[in-house]
Amino acid sequence: MENIFNAVKDNALFRHISQNDFDKTLCCLSAKTASYKKNDIIIPAGEAPKFIGLVLNGKVRIVKEDMDGKQIILGDITPPNLFGETYAWAGADEFPVTVQAAGDCDVLLIDFRKIINACSSACAAHRLLIENMLQIMASKISMLDHKVEILSKRTIRERLTCFLKTHAKGVKKFAIPFNREEMAQFLCVDRSALSNELSKMRDEGLIIFNRNKFEWLHMK
Repeated sequence: MENIFNAVKDNALFRHISQNDFDKTLCCLSAKTASYKKNDIIIPAGEAPKFIGLVLNGKVRIVKEDMDGKQIILGDITPPNLFGETYAWAGADEFPVTVQAAGDCDVLLIDFRKIINACSSACAAHRLLIENMLQIMASKISMLDHKVEILSKRTIRERLTCFLKTHAKGVKKFAIPFNREEMAQFLCVDRSALSNELSKMRDEGLIIFNRNKFEWLHMK
């Protein structure tokens, strides 16, 4: 359990929960670990929410199919972050997205109902879990608002600029977690059109890049 604690202690869900209380907390949540290979489906679209997950190692990807069957990447989840909590918290009848392993990964699966319903002993750690989850959901809403902001941009240049500035976080040199195809899916644009726009921005002296590494030369 110590290895699991070290992997999840920086996640906001377990904020202020000591290592001494951690084992008891996992039992309280009926938590279990699971391993997946690349492209394994962790939660298929259409399945009723039964649990949320916390990435222990590797990477998990959230994808959605549009009406034409084209897959759109909504985001990647890396350690020690959660997935599935938004839909579980909202009481959704089914997941509208697919959660799959972006590479070999281990995750901690948690019965979400055990978080929102206080345990019989009403332990202090469980009360902290509920408070922490409320803060997580507030933060998630803010991130979703930002994704909407990106997709609300009318042109590829505007979407791309907003996307890159988000990942740059105020620094000149930074990396993004997507390749070109994945970036195009995330931004809901054609890959060729995206590559053309990146080339134009490079030729205009705005950015330089090599695969997933970028550098702002001139930030507007």
